Amino acid sequence: MTATAAPAAPPEHLYAPRLRAMTVGSVALVSLLAFEALAVGTAMPTVARSLDGLALYALAFGGPFASGVVAMVVSGIWCDARGPRAPMWHGVGWFVVGVLVAGAAPAMGVLVVGRVVQGFGSGLLSVALYVIVGQAYPEELRRRVFAAFAAAWVVPSLVGPAVAGLIVEHLGWRWVFLAVPAVAVPAVLLIQPGLRALGASAPVRPSAGAWARIGWACGAGASAALLHYGGQQRGVLAVGLVAVALVGLLGCAPRLLPAGFLRARRGLPTVIGLRGLASAAFAGAEVVIPLMLSRERGFAPTAAGLVLTVGAVSWSAGSWLQGRLRAPRSAATLPRAGLGCITAGTAVVALTVVPAVPVPFAVLGWAAAGLGMGLLYPSLSVLTLALSAPGEQGRNSSSLQLGDSLFAATVLALTGAVLAAGPAPGPAGYAATLAVAAGCGLLGVLLAGRVVVPSRSPVPARRSG
Repeated sequence: MTATAAPAAPPEHLYAPRLRAMTVGSVALVSLLAFEALAVGTAMPTVARSLDGLALYALAFGGPFASGVVAMVVSGIWCDARGPRAPMWHGVGWFVVGVLVAGAAPAMGVLVVGRVVQGFGSGLLSVALYVIVGQAYPEELRRRVFAAFAAAWVVPSLVGPAVAGLIVEHLGWRWVFLAVPAVAVPAVLLIQPGLRALGASAPVRPSAGAWARIGWACGAGASAALLHYGGQQRGVLAVGLVAVALVGLLGCAPRLLPAGFLRARRGLPTVIGLRGLASAAFAGAEVVIPLMLSRERGFAPTAAGLVLTVGAVSWSAGSWLQGRLRAPRSAATLPRAGLGCITAGTAVVALTVVPAVPVPFAVLGWAAAGLGMGLLYPSLSVLTLALSAPGEQGRNSSSLQLGDSLFAATVLALTGAVLAAGPAPGPAGYAATLAVAAGCGLLGVLLAGRVVVPSRSPVPARRSG
């Protein structure tokens, strides 16, 4: 009598019993970070008036950006040496302390300190979440996890500013910050059992260049904050500050990214470069669209903002789509398609600078750009984990997010400088900034094939710095 073979186990899904709590908790944390980022932008003008802190307004945004850059590097080193559990808990702790300090701040200076602490926690969290995906989820589910993370931004994008406005109007701006722990703590408690199931990583000594890398991160963070501040100034002061900041970034950033990044070396360096180019293209166009539609086409702010909402929804649709497509034969397929959509969509938006071009072209163009981001972002995140040795997932995840942040910050500062160059922004300024955004996307299309490495096995990046 022959023994019958045991039936094959059904394939896992994101909400399988083993993964359900971790998936829900991770998505909740991403939604919380998204809501807080959008809500603070809505509430900050009221905060500045209430605390008489207009002079520190730019620092309230640049400060957390700078501390987040440092935290991403620290979290990457920490995750590789000890695993993601401690960075996750510390990230939530710093984030909660920061929002509580900001919410209770008696003066704008104290609020800025709280925002810096909050930014440090966000940086720790963002990298730890990527490492958790790499360690807890099988490779065939990772595209769907990152699609869920992208979808977690949609509801905050749709309702976050409106909800924040209602909170500010009826409860007071402080509750935009003080209500956050009610979601943050339960979310991380959901993740905790999954982290325990991963087991403790065998401690390893951080690489010899770890402290130097943190030092370069401090320099890059300070330069990025100065770039953010300089981009909001006017005249010679703005040009001088932006120039100094760009020199600082050019000196520090290459030390934090994989060797061969500037040469677009095949594999991980190009993956990180494509993520930065896409982020720069999307962010550079996103800040121009509402201004252009408001000033040139007479749109009300709400109507102009709805165009951006279309982009957020199509981003989520693209993420959902790539998570359900069969894995393409070439790793370059989805990044190339995504960057192509971003380039073409931004170019169509740029056409609406001409008064004869109907405004619906801008809507369609921005929907295409959002779809491209949805196809691109999760696929590059998955590639980063696939090209990382187990002990380098933290470092490479932090490099991916650093490139994302620093590219976007640079283009946003330059966009602000171009738009502020004349007495008032005009069609030529809008066209120039949108052309730069489309150019970033086109460069990415040309480089996309370089994400493929000769060997199909994971190729860890050579350490730099």
